[in-house]
Amino acid sequence: MNILIAAGGTGGHLFPGIALAEAFKQKDERNQILFVGTQRDQERRMLIPPGCAFEAIDAKSVKGQKPIRMLIALLCLTKGIVQSGMIIKRFAPHLVIGCGGYVSAPVLVAAYLMGVKRAIHEQNALPGLTNRALSTIAQIIFISFQQSLPYFSKARTVIAGNPLRKQHLERSAPPISPPPFTLLILGGSLGSHQINCALTEALPDLVPIREKLTIIHQTGTADLGLVKEAYSRQGFAAEVVPFIEQIASAYERAHLIISRSGATTLAELMVHHKASILIPYPFAADNHQHHNAMALVCHNAAQMIDPQQLTGRVLAERILHLYHNPHDLRALGENAGTLGRPQAAQEIVDHCYTMLTEEVPCTRA
Repeated sequence: MNILIAAGGTGGHLFPGIALAEAFKQKDERNQILFVGTQRDQERRMLIPPGCAFEAIDAKSVKGQKPIRMLIALLCLTKGIVQSGMIIKRFAPHLVIGCGGYVSAPVLVAAYLMGVKRAIHEQNALPGLTNRALSTIAQIIFISFQQSLPYFSKARTVIAGNPLRKQHLERSAPPISPPPFTLLILGGSLGSHQINCALTEALPDLVPIREKLTIIHQTGTADLGLVKEAYSRQGFAAEVVPFIEQIASAYERAHLIISRSGATTLAELMVHHKASILIPYPFAADNHQHHNAMALVCHNAAQMIDPQQLTGRVLAERILHLYHNPHDLRALGENAGTLGRPQAAQEIVDHCYTMLTEEVPCTRA
């Protein structure tokens, strides 16, 4: 079969698409996968799995724009629909899957107009504007969190979880990692200046456990030198890198993760049974990272620090508490594990196969 996946803009939208591509290929290696992203997704093309193709369209975000920029975005949407239609005509997909973000809109609309079967996947607990709109023309809707269900048609919605790439499923970490006590610091694929600064400010308070502590820190490129210098000055053993390619191996070693609360990161934490301190990105659309974090916090599967309250002292106090109270640390990881859905990608693929073999009208949801 030919499967078209609309995913781009951020890793949070792209990584689930990659996981789905891997699952479709695992189901049948003859399946052909085409990713559609934006002209600005040049760097994303390097992450597309071998054997998959990539094409770009014009697309811009409409939400939160000033009138002139909104008009430009709407004109771009029209152009993107035409471009998507041409791609669909050439590729002749049996199914189009939108993974959220503004790139999904023109592709799914074109698929609707051309009578191609359609599915969408929502990663976040609070659905984005694009997926809420596209749900009216999608024939099946996959969601990651129970909290998303009220926003969609129950008859067409499946709670499947967030698809994860093979590296997480092949090397899922044991619930309890061996010593030394290891902190893994993440701030999204580009790093987080706020988290980087808070952690370096926390170091003086962490000196009492310095000799028993190892730190793995993904900083992004901008703060790499600053963070390295801070660890060196305070005498901490730390592996400081701009980006961690094999993140699953880092999870294997970690006892505690400090991170933003993007949906893909949370899915990884859950499938790896990891305790975490979550610091939501305060400027995420509709504050959706806060809602994502609360989906774990309410099950005692993570702790959260409000980004407005984040200081080095506050972060150090949380780290020290969990270090000195292994029972609490273990409970967070165990509870996170109960929420994980490691078979999300396979479940979504199976549902898509079922839909493709049923007599489902293609021109309306």
